[in-house]
Amino acid sequence: MASSTLLLLFLLLLDFLYPSECAASRKLTSVYHPPATVLTFHNGTLLDGPIPVSILWYGHFSSSQRAIVADFLLSITPPHRPTTFPAAAHTVSRWWRTVDLYLQKAGRRRARVLLANQVLDEACSLGRRLSRRQLTDLARGLGVMPGGVTLVFTAADVAVDGFCSSACGLHGSIGQEPNRSAYIWVGDSAAQCPGQCAWPFHEPIYGPTGPVLRAPNLDVGLDGMVINLATLLVGAVTNPYGGGYFEGQPTMPIEVGAACAGVYGQGAYPGYAGKLRMDMKTRGSYNVEGEKGRKYLVPALLNPISHACSVTA
Repeated sequence: MASSTLLLLFLLLLDFLYPSECAASRKLTSVYHPPATVLTFHNGTLLDGPIPVSILWYGHFSSSQRAIVADFLLSITPPHRPTTFPAAAHTVSRWWRTVDLYLQKAGRRRARVLLANQVLDEACSLGRRLSRRQLTDLARGLGVMPGGVTLVFTAADVAVDGFCSSACGLHGSIGQEPNRSAYIWVGDSAAQCPGQCAWPFHEPIYGPTGPVLRAPNLDVGLDGMVINLATLLVGAVTNPYGGGYFEGQPTMPIEVGAACAGVYGQGAYPGYAGKLRMDMKTRGSYNVEGEKGRKYLVPALLNPISHACSVTA
């Protein structure tokens, strides 16, 4: 009898110290709630108010491809009347309101993105393989105003150091304050690494594999570029020179545009972009609408008030 009691106590002790996996999982999921992500403002410069944007198209881009990007930029702070879209519509401008929430939280003005000019360099004046320094030189050559942003887009046949292997694009700065400006580079990955820089419009080269979506403008390279442009433009406005909103190390910051990486709709998880809308004409997947009836897929942004990932504020 004593031995049976001791055995029972021993088994109960083992169950306490080493619970079954299912039991442990139930307990953790019912009790543990991960802390909300909060991006810290480091009291540096932010881009606010009128933000002139200049574009350099490096290599060949068709007029329809250039229009996809230009219409996206014009949709951020559009000229349309408030009645153009229903109040509850998921628009590019509503997506951008999250950026304005960050600016207002820091006591800054709302941002007004203004498309200043576009320059074509179809002959690729610096060759078809570029270093990071040459990207900066190209951006500087456009002479954007202080507080503005230069966008450098490289065509599908132009190689850039680190492209695909470490980056689909980047943002940096030119000059010194008060004459400082920001620049962004984004590469067209259609011919080089669509599986890395154009997901979910192409099967990923690594990680979980979900359904491959149809690009909303039927151009995998350009629609992928819009995703990367949107991510980097948010980062350039909220952390242009390294003292804005971010978490982590300044050399490898987690910025507003990338805090919800891989999330484009409700219910997203690795390999699945989330619940999205579908254009009945093109069968393309999108989550926001822009000017001229354009459809785009943009990343969800971390809301500074709710600390949740959302496409519209």
